Amino acid sequence: MAAGPDKPGAPDSGADGAGSPGLPPEALPESWQPLLGRPALAELLGHPLASAALTEMRRLLPPHVAVHSLRTFLLADACARSHGTAYDRVGLLAAAAFHDAGLVGRSPLGRGGFPARSAQLLDVFLAGHEVGMGRRTALTRAVREHLRPFPARDAGPEARLLHFGAWLDVTGRGARQIPGDRGRLAALAPTPWFAVSFSARVVACGLRRVLPGSPVAPR
Repeated sequence: MAAGPDKPGAPDSGADGAGSPGLPPEALPESWQPLLGRPALAELLGHPLASAALTEMRRLLPPHVAVHSLRTFLLADACARSHGTAYDRVGLLAAAAFHDAGLVGRSPLGRGGFPARSAQLLDVFLAGHEVGMGRRTALTRAVREHLRPFPARDAGPEARLLHFGAWLDVTGRGARQIPGDRGRLAALAPTPWFAVSFSARVVACGLRRVLPGSPVAPR
């Protein structure tokens, strides 16, 4: 459910998202805590779908990629607020949590590469939490297309915002739209040399058509 135009970041209060509430915030990794305390995330931590998405992100992603995913959401939300854009806030958090999940593991990549694999993983997660087809379609499209150089002309707000947040966090593109936000988030939850290591992993996936081994570090 999209938020109203007067509240571009309002959490979704619909029935979608039934299921396990996931871990309590204090059980999530210490490196996440400075970002989880930001209002845009803190306001969502009690929502079952948001909590479950964060739990899955903890299980699936290496720590530095998980932190990137949280920063991606916060940058996307900041952009939405600065432009008064209405969007599915809880859904975008789930999309951000899964948008790089296809980079992890040793599975062969099919058509569409790791973004398509990430979208598939998100779709399975959303279906398991009884999220409706229309909402699932919008969110999985956002993940599937986030690596495009630019969003498609007919992309919805979730696709545009996820694209903006992911590219800004890795490359700095779009920083003028929300001056200072990228630097502040990087200072709160630093991941030194992340852009270099992340880009190398993306290239490796593209060249090999198979996911490189990426075991999740113990927590």
